[in-house]
Amino acid sequence: MPTLDWIGKKAVVNHHREVPYHLLKCDKKLSAGDPGSWNLLVQGDNLLALKALLPYYAGRVKCIYIDPPYNTGDENWAYNDATNSPEIRKWLGKVVGAEAEDLSRHDKWLCMMYPRLALLREFLRNDGAIKVT
Repeated sequence: MPTLDWIGKKAVVNHHREVPYHLLKCDKKLSAGDPGSWNLLVQGDNLLALKALLPYYAGRVKCIYIDPPYNTGDENWAYNDATNSPEIRKWLGKVVGAEAEDLSRHDKWLCMMYPRLALLREFLRNDGAIKVT
């Protein structure tokens, strides 16, 4: 069976399992609307946010729509579309190690996306789907 391989894959393929769970805390000063509505705005790294939401929504979501960076390399767009941000470079250095210094932008993008997609899959119901722009 064909497989997709890239530099750094071995380091990230199980990374989503190693990300610690975090407790979500409500900030009443920033909250609006009905407290029992379950509407949430989670601020922070999306990998940590997904891990924090997983205990509440694992196996319960029918459709996930994400619009990740297109990885065009354009750093002058509305948001930095390259996987060259200091946050991603720091994360790659920590998770992938020294090998991360030689990654192409596509290797970086795959290393960044894989753990997030693996976590998102755990949110899905049996009849669920992930839509990626």
